[in-house]
Amino acid sequence: MPRGIYECVNCGHREVIDSSEPLLEKACPKCGGDMVLVGFSVEVGETAPRPALPAEVEAKVREFYSAEPLEFREGVFTFEVREIIKDDFERFLGEIEGHGYWAALKKFDGRVLLYVFPAGEIKGDNPRIGVLLFIATLLSTLWAGYVLALNYIGTLDEFGLPGYRNPYVIGLAFSMSVLGILGTHELGHKIAASLHNVRATFPYFIPFPNLLGTLGAVIRVKSPVPTRKAAIDLGVSGPLAGIMVAIPVTAVGLRLSTFVPVSAFQSLPGEGIYFGTNLLFEILQRALLNPPSGDYVLLLHPVAIAGWVGVLVTFLNLIPAAQLDGGHVARAFMSEGLHRQFTWGMGLFLVVMSYFWAGWFLWALLILFIGSAGNPGALDEVSPIPASRKLLALLAAILFVLTATPVPFYTG
Repeated sequence: MPRGIYECVNCGHREVIDSSEPLLEKACPKCGGDMVLVGFSVEVGETAPRPALPAEVEAKVREFYSAEPLEFREGVFTFEVREIIKDDFERFLGEIEGHGYWAALKKFDGRVLLYVFPAGEIKGDNPRIGVLLFIATLLSTLWAGYVLALNYIGTLDEFGLPGYRNPYVIGLAFSMSVLGILGTHELGHKIAASLHNVRATFPYFIPFPNLLGTLGAVIRVKSPVPTRKAAIDLGVSGPLAGIMVAIPVTAVGLRLSTFVPVSAFQSLPGEGIYFGTNLLFEILQRALLNPPSGDYVLLLHPVAIAGWVGVLVTFLNLIPAAQLDGGHVARAFMSEGLHRQFTWGMGLFLVVMSYFWAGWFLWALLILFIGSAGNPGALDEVSPIPASRKLLALLAAILFVLTATPVPFYTG
């Protein structure tokens, strides 16, 4: 006789009892309440009585895996996988999803377990919200670009330097550059999600009345990530796509920038805001600019600032913690518990870094907050990560180092 898993209807106490009756009256050892059957506990190799999967889903399980049923609990069918017949979890998932089911492939106590369960509901998008946010972000970045243009033109006039002086055109160029970088970043995620049959929204831009006019853009992933290969693709695709636009934008902006004597620049009233640097920005500067002899500071054109924003966004998203892009890549190589510890360590490290830039403290709080929910990882954590995706993860790590900006802003 299979041993039933019973739960008390009053206090929720659970235990395994040698019975298969649907109801055991007044059997709870804690409160004396009724115990109801919620599943079966069986030894490896035993077949537990359970509701049957739809024939089409059962057939797909047998087509892809040599598996023995273990138990049925709370709507989840559990199988122990003896052999993987067809090593293509994404295809398997796509085929059973057509019948209203999802699956997960996990390792537990040295065994490979296959979980099959009803697919979750995926709600449709509301395109109006995305359109309204885009319009608001367009306006806020146009305003930010206009203000940056006035400051840039004012500095040119102060030192009698040549340069284009139409603030409206410069502001528009800044806005289009920022939106192009952010939009391409998120579009990269969207394309990768589509390739792996992961449901995701189109980008949501975030307007904000700050120096840059925005806090970035996001997409919402609305269905589980199938494999670790897909997780790496989704995590890396956005930063790679975004940096491919940020680099030429930065190059054009640097060519439009000009050098100003430090002594004259420091004579201006008030404190100016300076943009921090990183290896990638330094490489582009050295390749494209020929600084004059003497003590000069580079006055960034607003388009160069837009490119700098794109580089910074790439770095921030590649931080290997929580559910950031870099966090998804790191999770593909870590267990959920190790990834949670790594996220906490990264959050505490950013608290220390806030000594150099106060903004890191807010980032630390954000990472610790979203990291508290954990990162469930891919549905399939058994299939090996292809060598091509390991190289892609290495590329992301190199890009993280090149774009790392320890002090994004400072005054002087």
